[in-house]
Amino acid sequence: MTAPDIARAIAERLEPLAPVHVALDDQSAAHAGHAGAAGGGGHFSLLVVSEAFTGAGSLARHRRVMDRLSDLFPHPVHALSIRACTPDEYFTSHERTVR
Repeated sequence: MTAPDIARAIAERLEPLAPVHVALDDQSAAHAGHAGAAGGGGHFSLLVVSEAFTGAGSLARHRRVMDRLSDLFPHPVHALSIRACTPDEYFTSHERTVR
């Protein structure tokens, strides 16, 4: 499965969360030689922005994401870093970095 295929698979699985933004960064090249990389599993960083995370703590947000993606582990995904936030949190933090 290619990185674009994985991105599509992740986006499809996250649709029930009605995300307003999803970004996936393939970081596999930085982990070349790692045992997981040798087995074909990729390393990714995921940003999910959704109102569905309102009122939920970080752990609950991660669980909601992982519950939808569990069938992708350990192949084609070996490792996944997740940032799950509400639109307000995302746009507030984005405004701070743009200034």
